[in-house]
Amino acid sequence: MRRKVLPEGFKEISNFGLVDAILGRRSRRFFKGAEIPDGVFAYKSKHAVVPLSELEKLLVVSACGSNTSWHHMIYRGERYAPYLSNYSGAAGGRSFPSAAGFHTSKTFFTDDEGVYVLDDRDAPAFGERGPDGSLDLQTILNEAGKRIRKLKNSRLDLPAEVPFTEAHNTWVANHTGTLLVIPVGDVAQHTLLGLCYLLQNGSVITDDINKRSIPGIERFGGIVDVKNAWPLSLVEQLCLNEVTVELSCSCYAGALMLQAMGLGGWMFDGLDSFAVLGASGDPKISGLGFRYDIDKRWPYANPTGLPE
Repeated sequence: MRRKVLPEGFKEISNFGLVDAILGRRSRRFFKGAEIPDGVFAYKSKHAVVPLSELEKLLVVSACGSNTSWHHMIYRGERYAPYLSNYSGAAGGRSFPSAAGFHTSKTFFTDDEGVYVLDDRDAPAFGERGPDGSLDLQTILNEAGKRIRKLKNSRLDLPAEVPFTEAHNTWVANHTGTLLVIPVGDVAQHTLLGLCYLLQNGSVITDDINKRSIPGIERFGGIVDVKNAWPLSLVEQLCLNEVTVELSCSCYAGALMLQAMGLGGWMFDGLDSFAVLGASGDPKISGLGFRYDIDKRWPYANPTGLPE
């Protein structure tokens, strides 16, 4: 993107007020070229579908997951004061918060041209802040564009039908002309970082499922209080909750960008998450193509990520 070809609207979104974005935030589901085929709201647009331009797409995706310069770290922890913490999983901050700066998520998205991932999970700063703390939006977009990798040359393989899509979303979700952004969290890595966080703050875990302490934990009594133990099941629940909040904040940031751009769209979870990742069990529905494991003891598959 060169500055001289940027549209006037690019400048206008920078001046769009936060209060206006918050007060004006509503789910605007209907767009040019859309059709609600039946029911009391049945309606067909008189216009052709208008997909987002490359710049518009990059603005929305970057709002959902871009790097926003250096992470500011955390201090004042009793056990490591006066030094900064080493909790964060990456040196770069993002457009949304993450517990202790873990930031384990990646941002996938799909449109008519393919399936992509914005992979800036471990990225350094995309840009340096000015003396007043400001960042240049175009610089951030340029760097984000370099981190986008195309995974497939066609739209996400996910049928717009029940049970893969909630009934109230079948008329619109993943349809021609739409952009679908899918932040995906790495709960396993987040939990490992959570365990490190507990250790750095003098705590350990205990196996409350099998009613026993972790074998050999007493050997570390010199650096942690082995009696200050958190139940493993609680730690797992907390980590899942933290990742969920992280992804929700990512989507909310994208929704506010939609407000500033004057676009229709909304954040939702009305898709089968296992089918989205590729773990529906139906080989004809590839989704994002994640590998996954199954076990007769588990009620659901366990997706673990894309093959290298």
